[in-house]
Amino acid sequence: MEFQATTTVPLPFQDTTLVIPIVSAANLGQLAVDLLVSSVGMQRVGIFDSEYLFPVIGGREDGLPGITTPLELFGKEGHPFYLLQQRSPVIKSCKSEFISALIDFAQKQKFSSVLILSGLDLSHRDDAHMITPVYHLLPSHNRSLAPSSGPISTLSALIPAYTGRTDLKDLHLPSSGITKQLLRSLPPTGFPATGVILQYVLEGDNREDAYLMANIVGRVLGLSEFGRHLQFSWKEPSSWKQGLFGTPHDQTLFG
Repeated sequence: MEFQATTTVPLPFQDTTLVIPIVSAANLGQLAVDLLVSSVGMQRVGIFDSEYLFPVIGGREDGLPGITTPLELFGKEGHPFYLLQQRSPVIKSCKSEFISALIDFAQKQKFSSVLILSGLDLSHRDDAHMITPVYHLLPSHNRSLAPSSGPISTLSALIPAYTGRTDLKDLHLPSSGITKQLLRSLPPTGFPATGVILQYVLEGDNREDAYLMANIVGRVLGLSEFGRHLQFSWKEPSSWKQGLFGTPHDQTLFG
């Protein structure tokens, strides 16, 4: 999976955080990333070839030149994190290759931490997870790292830990896409500190769910919506206003 930068400015990946939304229940991770990209003013800084994903293209937000591709990377100068945006699912026969490519990219670029976002099917929610719809999970390889003082270390203070069957061999994450397979594939050493945000959700108008997840991601990344130094205010992408959540489609699509 080759990466192609779309900027001439060198990208300082080392010692930054990579956010990976998994195609899962309600595509919640993608919606949260959409909100953060639009609200913080992130720019597309690179694209990946789509050999492992269903090939789709579309127009870019706000009429920007070029096309939207299945897998893109967003960043902004002065912000120590990058947001991956995956716009089409992985081809079933290519899941292992795609996961290996993701892991290889995170290792080679020397990210200091990785934050994975995944939705869970609310109909499978059990009694242990009735306190809140959102939880965190820390993969076991983190134990081999030095005590973390980075973004991942803040998860336990923000949201409860996901409980129940958390051993990677029989991890129960309903409708979480490749989340389990990705976590099982993480190398025991040599991989950045990793955290997972899991949120129970039903399919439908998921804007409020996306705001909840995006708020938590923003706090993990050190963004502040409120307070003395206002860094950003929430702004929904323009694409949400057409053909999404019951809004009318562009009628020119139908001739």
